[in-house]
Amino acid sequence: MTDLAAHDPSADFTTLRWLGDVDGHLELLDQTRLPIEVEYLPVRDVDVLFEAIRSLRVRGAPAIGIAAAYGVCLGLQSAATADESSFYQQLNATVKYLASSRPTAVNLFWALERMRLKAESLRGEFAPASLRAELLAESKRIHDEDRAMCRAIGMHGATLLQDGDGVLTHCNAGGLATGDYGTALALMYTAHEQGKKLKVFADETRPLLQGARLTAWELQHRGLDVTLICDNMAAQVMREGRIQKVVVGADRIAANGDAANKIGTYGVAVLAAAHNIPFYVAAPSSTFDLSLPSGDGIPIEQRDPREVTHGFGSSTAPAGVKVYNPAFDVTPARLIRGVICERGVISPVNADSIRSMLG
Repeated sequence: MTDLAAHDPSADFTTLRWLGDVDGHLELLDQTRLPIEVEYLPVRDVDVLFEAIRSLRVRGAPAIGIAAAYGVCLGLQSAATADESSFYQQLNATVKYLASSRPTAVNLFWALERMRLKAESLRGEFAPASLRAELLAESKRIHDEDRAMCRAIGMHGATLLQDGDGVLTHCNAGGLATGDYGTALALMYTAHEQGKKLKVFADETRPLLQGARLTAWELQHRGLDVTLICDNMAAQVMREGRIQKVVVGADRIAANGDAANKIGTYGVAVLAAAHNIPFYVAAPSSTFDLSLPSGDGIPIEQRDPREVTHGFGSSTAPAGVKVYNPAFDVTPARLIRGVICERGVISPVNADSIRSMLG
């Protein structure tokens, strides 16, 4: 465990990493402890990873996908000496179990299916012991590809930001949500490295305060000019002319460009439209779910009511009050100026443009 006060701000953080060989383990930066403590959680079995995903110790669509890929490797450690049939039974059971951890972030299902298909493509060619090594290598490829996608998103998206821009973001779509540089925050990091001076405004993001606890910490950690605001201040900050761009991440994007992101994003998009401020979504191609024609089909996770009534341990509502606590909302494509992915900027945001970019 590392105290934030004692943590060297010039030292980079690692959201997740695999330590060792096929019998090694996953290590996660426990995001429930930020910003007070920087603590890394060793994950040596699938049950611990399932809990870490459910409790948001690891969060953000790309990071969840990477963690799940490594989770398949953890789930197969007990099958090292199994016969082929038992090995694949264990593989399928692990994939099914991890897929039930959270419903909205499509990267989770994308990564698990990629791992399953990789194993199926090698059926009959490798013994279980060798298959485990191949699957660990595939997990690391997924991780490396995410790093490259983050950097590419940053390069494409930084062209949209001008020196002196005020940029609003909601929730956390930075390095804490990915394998490296982030999606929405990648634009800001790249622009910062190019010498552009930005003023970033971070919504606190109720009820779990990912903007206050994570985005503000991460941006400050990397030396950017960041100002924290309450969610209900966004309209006033826009009205005062402090915001020139809005950039957010996404957990799932439908074929027509409707985008699911942390609850409150839709409201920010409506406010941006009312103030004629461009609203952008940044996400890798793995976040697109082209099987869904529109955002109407995106499953929305419902979270524990106590996140609203007892945020961080203190009671803030009367006992027994009813609570509605969706974790995500869907922003219609008509409110999105562009979607920045690793291949470029999709604009206008519609089914034809998305198909043209993604192929």
